[in-house]
Amino acid sequence: MNALLDAVRRFADAHAGDDGLAPTPIPGLMLVRATAPSDLIHDVQRPLACLVQQGAKRVTAGTRAVEFAAGDSLLVTADLPTVSQITRASAATPYYSLVLELDPATIAGLVAEMALPATADHAPLRAEPTDDETRDAALRLMQLLDRPETLPVLQSQRLREMHYWLLAGRHGDAIRKLGWPDGHVQRVARAVQVLRRDYAQPIAVERLATIAGMSPSSFHQHFKAITSLSPLQFQKHLRLVEARRLMQSQGASASTAAYTVGYESVPQFTREYGRLFGRPPVADARIAMQRMHDAAAGNHEAATSTAG
Repeated sequence: MNALLDAVRRFADAHAGDDGLAPTPIPGLMLVRATAPSDLIHDVQRPLACLVQQGAKRVTAGTRAVEFAAGDSLLVTADLPTVSQITRASAATPYYSLVLELDPATIAGLVAEMALPATADHAPLRAEPTDDETRDAALRLMQLLDRPETLPVLQSQRLREMHYWLLAGRHGDAIRKLGWPDGHVQRVARAVQVLRRDYAQPIAVERLATIAGMSPSSFHQHFKAITSLSPLQFQKHLRLVEARRLMQSQGASASTAAYTVGYESVPQFTREYGRLFGRPPVADARIAMQRMHDAAAGNHEAATSTAG
């Protein structure tokens, strides 16, 4: 038996919500479970490592696409708009993965202590076989979930150990640049933090460039090289992804979602939404409302059956 798969399976089966996500009490650690191939999922990822334990997935960012399966790790080393799809999963053999958000502060400290050289690697998305040491460190981290009383004492140490083995192994070149405080990735990340916080507000590129400590032209160049989008396209992507979430999870109408995320024109929102997601927002809103109605009907039926 694969011990890490068993640990991920037990926790995910017990705690995954309807969206397949199983948050844990360990900061930055989440598990994913799916019992069928998924639709296309649009998101704006933070830097992370995703260790697939069962099943397979495909992720695309810009023109780069990677496919990975059990035994592989996906590395995202910048704030990156992605389109992903779980491609192999079933009720009998679900998709399981362990996702850890990478902590730049932890990486910076380790890079200094390990005296790691700078690297010119700029590919923000890659998949590689998971190193044995990384898998073992992930298992030790998961084992804390069975003993919650150990978390205050041991979780920081084991998170640091996980980052260490990611840096020391074949993934090291891909994540090392996250530890350079004055590197382009970290400078752009400071601007992205503002975009994530204030995505619904107009934001001048000049302001973002100042936050990143770059000239506007240099900022625009490095921002697009790292994220695959211009700053304004990135903000638009954040708005559209959030609008879709509001419709799917809260039942918001298309017009309500549009105004909530900062659009002043519903026709413009409709055009841009359709270009990104391939169908108009009213269609997604209708599907979401039907799912919520079906779920409510199912819960009512279950309650009636129990009462009877």
